[in-house]
Amino acid sequence: MYRQILLAYDGTREGRAVLKEGAELAQACGAAVHLLAVVNPPSGFVFADAVEHSGLVDSETERFEQVLAEGAEKLRARGLAAEATLRHGNPTEEILAVANDIGAELIVLGHHRRGPIIRWWRGAVDADILAEARCSVLVAIAPGEEGNANGGPDSESE
Repeated sequence: MYRQILLAYDGTREGRAVLKEGAELAQACGAAVHLLAVVNPPSGFVFADAVEHSGLVDSETERFEQVLAEGAEKLRARGLAAEATLRHGNPTEEILAVANDIGAELIVLGHHRRGPIIRWWRGAVDADILAEARCSVLVAIAPGEEGNANGGPDSESE
């Protein structure tokens, strides 16, 4: 069924749902797993040397490196070997680029429920990827999110 699965992982509750569902599918299909986190520079910043070395991007990079290590460890605990990649830039563009680079047959995303103003301001990564992806896309819903626009109690999905 699937031989290459890309997991867009950010360590949030929604990201943990991605990790869980992606790992279960990879195990069932015998697929290779690629774990991706994207550091997105704050809106309004030009990604230049001054911003990159300001400490803001460095601290986010450090945080996401830890998130990736945590995710890879959880996958190893399930008997999966995962390649982990950290990218900087627009999440939609980076997820689609990595999916194309690795020949992903499935992208697994988490759905972050947001109100209409936040979606307008920040965009909806999952909707953009659904519109542009050249492979199947699974949108994992975190426990407590089903039908609840405000989210639910923060529960582990593993």
